[in-house]
Amino acid sequence: MQIELTREESFTVRAGAKAIHGMRHIGEWNGLVELQDAAGLMLILNEGQIVKGSAELLQLLRPVSAGFVPVPGMVFPPSKALPNGLTVPAFYVAQHATTQGADGKISHDPALYPWVNINFYKAMEACNAAGYIGIRESQWLAIAANAAQQDCNWTGGKVGEGDLFQGIRNGGCARSGNYVPANETERRWLMLSNGSKVCDFNGNVFQWVFDDIQGDERGLITKPFDAESPSIALAPYPSEQKGMGYRPSAGRDWSGYALVRGGFWYSDDYAGVFYLYGGRPDYGGVGLGFRCTLPMDSDPRSLVTAKL
Repeated sequence: MQIELTREESFTVRAGAKAIHGMRHIGEWNGLVELQDAAGLMLILNEGQIVKGSAELLQLLRPVSAGFVPVPGMVFPPSKALPNGLTVPAFYVAQHATTQGADGKISHDPALYPWVNINFYKAMEACNAAGYIGIRESQWLAIAANAAQQDCNWTGGKVGEGDLFQGIRNGGCARSGNYVPANETERRWLMLSNGSKVCDFNGNVFQWVFDDIQGDERGLITKPFDAESPSIALAPYPSEQKGMGYRPSAGRDWSGYALVRGGFWYSDDYAGVFYLYGGRPDYGGVGLGFRCTLPMDSDPRSLVTAKL
């Protein structure tokens, strides 16, 4: 039997505290170095910087602001409500509802209480001022739909068995991010398919949402809800059943209002990850908070690696 012995070397690519091990050297040309992992995913480097790479590897290396976790993307197929469909790219979301630091600016400290009594306009402005984006309706739905498909988020331990966990909703007051409810049915953490955990999408405080499905350039609702709109059609069970929370019927017209989602500490069975209501965008009542997101940087050159 004729065999061939080949010497192979592997490298570790680091970006800050993040690392990818077992990368193989494939070749070099014009100062560029190509590396591949066992699955054939590649990175191309130039003097310690990534100039091109497979999306899966770039996500593993990309730095994320403290308090944010990655969320898988989602595709909404064409429908009457979305004639061209809608693709929601993967993104980062704050694990907790936004808090306010001592300097009056956005914080993501779980020891603090949510930033409430803020209207829609000021919530979106605060996100933008901090370099973030106020969560979009399509992003919220991507999280809700993903969470609803995970066994661990149902009281019965299987998708569709029992209720989807509804969060803090049975009275009291707003709770800080590190509070653990005594009542197991008020579980506030939900797990996504990629292992990310998110808190209070199902209760504790209402959250303003920028409507990129029915909304205008300001994120305000512009038309009645179509029966095929993902905003009301994506939930797998009827309103107020199986832990879905409240949502309106097709035809409800909240034009000029902003979307409110999640529920708050007195919402009872109205609370849930699919909860949907509308509020005057200039109203900053008790229990109204917000949440930020970040796009996944598409420029791989922002990732600096150690030289080989």
